[in-house]
Amino acid sequence: MPDLRALEPNALWNCFADLNAVPRPSKREERVVGFVLGFAARHGLAAQLDSAGNVIVKKPASADRQDRPAVIMQAHLDMVHKAADGLNFDFDAQGIDMWVDGDWVRARGTTLGADNGLGVAAILAVLASTDLSHPPIEALFTLDEEQGMGGALGLQPGLLTGKTMLNLDSEEDDTFTIGCAGGMDTLASHDYAETTHASDAPVIAIQITGLRGGHSGLQIHEGRANAIKLMARILHACGEKAVALSTMRGGSARNAIPAQCTAQVVVLDHARFDECFRSEVKGIREEFELIEPGLQITTEAIQSKADSISTMTAESQRAFVLAMQAVVNGVYRMSPVVPGLVEASSNLSLISLAGGHAEWSGLQRSSVSSSNLDVARAFAAPFQMIGARVRHADGYPGWSPSATSPILEKMKTLYRDLFGHEVKVGACHAGLECGVIAIAYPGLDMISFGPNIHEAHSEKECASISSTQKFWKLLTATLAAM
Repeated sequence: MPDLRALEPNALWNCFADLNAVPRPSKREERVVGFVLGFAARHGLAAQLDSAGNVIVKKPASADRQDRPAVIMQAHLDMVHKAADGLNFDFDAQGIDMWVDGDWVRARGTTLGADNGLGVAAILAVLASTDLSHPPIEALFTLDEEQGMGGALGLQPGLLTGKTMLNLDSEEDDTFTIGCAGGMDTLASHDYAETTHASDAPVIAIQITGLRGGHSGLQIHEGRANAIKLMARILHACGEKAVALSTMRGGSARNAIPAQCTAQVVVLDHARFDECFRSEVKGIREEFELIEPGLQITTEAIQSKADSISTMTAESQRAFVLAMQAVVNGVYRMSPVVPGLVEASSNLSLISLAGGHAEWSGLQRSSVSSSNLDVARAFAAPFQMIGARVRHADGYPGWSPSATSPILEKMKTLYRDLFGHEVKVGACHAGLECGVIAIAYPGLDMISFGPNIHEAHSEKECASISSTQKFWKLLTATLAAM
């Protein structure tokens, strides 16, 4: 099997391998911050933390670019930690286990961290280089991008001097991104009435696994199944006369389409449950057989060790399941301005229900601030109708495209000269930090680009080796031309 550290560009892949040995979950990035600070010290580079904990590393210009203004290179340090169903993986103690599969780098059973690890690694490789031509570099490594862009939202003004920023957090090597959606988390909690059943009552676990999951912005238009919504369908079809809901848990991250969900229920009417369950599952399988070939919906008998089993009351269950069925999930509105671009969407991300208390959340995105609020309100409405407590997090702004971007025009020409064809230019329905960073540093000329990364935010995440070579070639050519 090929050695990842022997791949080209060697400097980038070695930085990526070193980075992926360091745990870096959102909101707990202290170890990876220490890694970057140590890297800067080993290479004799000035480094500092801003008031939000973001890392800034500065490198002087190469000899041939001494008279040029500084350029900001930016990527985020955190990654989504997700393991395949049933895999016992300790992200706090283990590094990512990577392997080379033809033209792809993959991880064994977990997210790869190419989002945004390849961007971080590319910046580190530039910082460590001794033979690249480049202007003064201001490397900005932000925190907490995957869980709400906390680092970018807290970015301290006045520490960066560059007027041009290269964001290295895109995932298609033939596209320059010059705009993105903003986002808002909607969080709900609910205390529900319970009843009890005898300890010998028949309890089963309904399990939905094997879904593709994926990025809740980039893949939301593909019609991938949401495991939490599928579970709501099944519970609704069976009804509160057939089953009583005891526990429910699903989803893995706020910005990932849920790939699994499990519910434990007391079976009240076996005949009704069997008929309704089989019918609903048959319909689900037929609907999703092409897009979700790995879908598994199974049941398993559970032996209770408690003196009694608590479940929702019939009335509480009916209200809750109806709200889950009604909640907005998926594409909410397509852009009337940019053909094919999702303007607004919603993803029911996480749920935890047990012991009389339920909590769940969703992430709403939009390139238009008013429609972002609209879709967030639509998501909240059915839960408010059952008396749940609902709040909207502060959210983060989108990034409006500029029709007069000097860095865009420069890089379009470079791309055409290097690769012999025109690059695509557009906006994406994902959250990039550019719009947030512009709050602290208004007037920045920004562009986002990167290598081909597939299935981000899922255990199937992979990065193309040849595309990373193309990305590196474009990045180094851009720096040499600035």
